[in-house]
Parts: sequence; C-alpha cells; structure tokens
Amino acid sequence: MSEEIKVLLVDDHTLFRKGLAELLEQRGEIRVAGIAGSEDDALRLLEETRPDVVITDLNMPPAGGIALLRRIRAKDWRGPVLILTVSDAEDDLADAMRAGAQGYLLKDMEPEDVVDAVQRAVRGETVVAPSMTLKLVNLLQGGGAAAGNKADALKQLTAREREILDYLAQGMSNKAIARDLDISHDTVKLHVRHILAKLNLTSRVEAAVFAVEHGRRS
Repeated sequence: MSEEIKVLLVDDHTLFRKGLAELLEQRGEIRVAGIAGSEDDALRLLEETRPDVVITDLNMPPAGGIALLRRIRAKDWRGPVLILTVSDAEDDLADAMRAGAQGYLLKDMEPEDVVDAVQRAVRGETVVAPSMTLKLVNLLQGGGAAAGNKADALKQLTAREREILDYLAQGMSNKAIARDLDISHDTVKLHVRHILAKLNLTSRVEAAVFAVEHGRRS
C-alpha cells in the first residue's frame, strides 16, 4: 500500500501499547499518529490526529472499549475501529460488531496478521482474528451477509480455490493455509483474491459465510 496509514492506539497498559506501536511502525506504510491510555485522551487525539484507523482494547477503564466505540461513532467518525483484546467470547464479538467495530482482533495473533488486518480494514474489509471467523459467521448467518443465489458461482472456482474456500470457512489464516497446503503465503493471497472476485464478495468474512451457507464447512 503506497499511502501512509495513520493509526490511533488506545490501551490502558503502557507496555503493551508501546510494544504495539513499535511493531506497527516497523512497517513503513503505517504511522502511529497517537497513543491514548483513556477514553477522554482517545477522543481528544481522534480530533487532533484524524487517524485512518483506531485500535482499542476491549477492557478500557472506566466503561470499556465498547463504550468508547459508541462515543466515537456518536461523533460521526466513520473510519474503521478495530477491537484488540484477549477475549474470544462470542458475546463480546457480537457487542463490538453491533456497536460499529469493523474488526475484532486477538492479542495472541501473529504480528504480521495484525498488520495485514489494519491494511485490509483501510480497504473497507471487515477483519477478525482467524479463530473468531466461525463465531462471526454464526452471528451473520440469517442476516444476509452473503445472501443471494450464488451457488452456480462455485462452478467458477478451480479445485484449489474450492479447497482454500473450505479453509476460509474454518477460520484459518493465510499463513496457516499456506503451511497446511505446502504452498507460499503469496500464492494463498492470490487464490483468495480470485475467490472473492469470482464470487463477487468483498472480504474473507463474506467468503466464510458463503462457504458455510453452501455446505462447504468441514
């Protein structure tokens, strides 16, 4: 991605937010525009820095990351907000998505997966930790996220693409898929792009929902 991505980090643990800032800035296309340890600081920095992405912890005192997210949305700020947390509870995921989060990431994710999630969020994708994909699919099923009669579109996929679609339905990351199939990470990314294009979908989450709805869940 050629344009610099400005990120606002919000976490009440000083050591963690400093470490995350260093991690993100190792990538030349990402700049940490602000770091906040409280809701009020986060809202002030939101106005001052005008970031492209906000990353916030779920358990922010005093009211929590969901409350901060609602305050951000009440300001009519429409950029992507990503929750970064230790909680893999489906209820927390549901609360975050209903409040307007565009992503739900876990603190035990691989560093490169966090960076990739930030980049995809800026492109408009909904991003979740690979281990949370099936939980999000459960929430979205019946909501029409991948509604429509697209069963015939499966015929456009190659055997390898169908195989990778099955992996997406299991919530596996590109790195894990590459390792399992003994192919390169870049090859998996290319296959995923082809799958999304052929199925007229915009994100891995939609692809996972599509796969489950059409019986391609292992």
